[in-house]
Amino acid sequence: MSINFNNNRFERIIETSRKWWAGKLKRPLIQVTTRDHDPGRPEPKLSYEFYNAVYPFSVSATDIIDRIDYDLSCLTFYGDAFPHYMPFFGAGVLAAFLGAQLDQRKETCWFHPVSDKSVSEITFQPDPENRWYNRVKDIYTAGVERWEGLVQLAITDLGGNLDVLASFRPGEKLLLDLYDYPDDIKRLTWEAHEQWWNCYEVFDTLIRPPNHGCTAWTPIFSEYPYYMLQCDFAYMISPDMFDEFVKPELTASCKRLTNAFYHLDGPGQLVHLDSLLAIDELKGIQWIPGDGSPGIRHWPDVYRKIRNAGKLIQIFGDIGDLDTIIEQLGSAEGIALICMDFDNPTPKPSKTEIIEALNRYGVND
Repeated sequence: MSINFNNNRFERIIETSRKWWAGKLKRPLIQVTTRDHDPGRPEPKLSYEFYNAVYPFSVSATDIIDRIDYDLSCLTFYGDAFPHYMPFFGAGVLAAFLGAQLDQRKETCWFHPVSDKSVSEITFQPDPENRWYNRVKDIYTAGVERWEGLVQLAITDLGGNLDVLASFRPGEKLLLDLYDYPDDIKRLTWEAHEQWWNCYEVFDTLIRPPNHGCTAWTPIFSEYPYYMLQCDFAYMISPDMFDEFVKPELTASCKRLTNAFYHLDGPGQLVHLDSLLAIDELKGIQWIPGDGSPGIRHWPDVYRKIRNAGKLIQIFGDIGDLDTIIEQLGSAEGIALICMDFDNPTPKPSKTEIIEALNRYGVND
């Protein structure tokens, strides 16, 4: 196995993460990866694709996993980082499992309705023969066989409740439906909820064991069910509509997940932050300022509000971002920093600089 990791390191990851989720870790979680390790094997002929949907069905799940294995073998894992992989078929792939058309491109994936049905005509039913659903299952099976738990397999990005509905009622249609057909929207929200959880449980059963625990597209490790919940559609609706159409289903999912996080994407969603923080079972908030907004160092009031509500915080950035936010908040507890782009900045931090930064926070590597 050429991946630069071992199960002894996973034992440390498990113990550290357990303390972090419980609010007993006195330092932040810090995950840093760099693409500078010798993989010790030839590069596969199959090219790397961020979206797995780009691969034709003629490409086997085993070949996809072999390609991912090579890329993971090129990484060095520092601090609380660990090897992980999520089969990615676009954000909200549950829509494709429920019959939407998946439009796969190298740069993105989109979901479109196959036909123009009114909201009253739509129903969400499972289809065990759905080709995208079975493709994800096949990739999980191949990953379990290849890695035997060394790589944490994450649940694919199933999507948020109204986000999935928006794939069947695109554009302004869903917005108008909220006013004109609220009962049908609520019916479909709970039908999607049931199918979301059916998929989650099927996939989770496939990968655990040998997975040590759970992770998601944001790779925080959890021994118990964890997911990064979301509703990107929410930036277009009022707080009252959020509480009526989004929050009940979101709360139900938080109650079923031991460790539930919410993906708060862009300033347009900040109007919902108070409502989210009132969900007792929600463990934390991931804040993404979004394109065109000030970077993550410029939102101290958001972080203070999250922390004052007793919730955890997750950010993407670099050590400098973390330093600034900790100075603003006064302590480092309850923060998770994911740094997966140290191969991009210029000049690139050296291994010594990375380790020195980690040591300042008591992260031994």
